[in-house]
Amino acid sequence: MLYIDSIAAKAHQRANAHLLRCFMSQDVTLLTRAFTVYVPPILEYNCVTWSPKLKQDIEKIESVQRQYTKRLCGLATVPYSERLCRLQLCSLELRRLHFDLHMCYRIIFGLVNVCV
Repeated sequence: MLYIDSIAAKAHQRANAHLLRCFMSQDVTLLTRAFTVYVPPILEYNCVTWSPKLKQDIEKIESVQRQYTKRLCGLATVPYSERLCRLQLCSLELRRLHFDLHMCYRIIFGLVNVCV
């Protein structure tokens, strides 16, 4: 999907070019917080409408967080699931599932105007 390619490229650029090169600190907590503030909004904007179904698209989006966390100090050899636990992060796939469930709740209880 062309849209997923473009947002993944934009998120990679922001994560790698901006965050890792602009911050002088190597503090893992600070860099993790900066990532959660600046990168997921790119990947999650309006994700309820375009949420990927194909495994390759899901992996492309998840690779942004996977590569970023791997470049943090002391985490290069740690498996991705362990890195998420240590950094207290959720996978981006799980976050999209939460957004989908939240939207379903809002639709079921009439909190969103859905025109048919």
